[in-house]
Amino acid sequence: MRSGVGGLNRRQVGADYEAVAADYLIGQGYKVLERNYRSRAGEVDLIAEKDGVIVYAEIKFRRDGRFGDPLEAVDLRKQRRISRAAAAHYEQWGAPYGKACRFDVIGIYGDGTIRHIENAFDYRG
Repeated sequence: MRSGVGGLNRRQVGADYEAVAADYLIGQGYKVLERNYRSRAGEVDLIAEKDGVIVYAEIKFRRDGRFGDPLEAVDLRKQRRISRAAAAHYEQWGAPYGKACRFDVIGIYGDGTIRHIENAFDYRG
């Protein structure tokens, strides 16, 4: 399936912008733990850690405003999927350490601007 973005498919475009977001987080002092974590419950784009907090981050890209702000694309349904996947990851890796966690959304815009919303939403189990 082609997305029409330079002939690349959507998965490749997503991976490219997830890499941009990972580099951004690293530049902000985060340690990236995993990319594209998948479980039966869903997927989390990036899992990072900073100051003892596990961060489950959803990455959204929009070339322009025709389809709205990328941050608006993380609706309640998407929040539930991310929450379920994060719970699976936390149970598998985080719980033994008793670490705090949060859900962030990173929007990447066609002009290269990055907006990072910390604590963008609460757990939606």
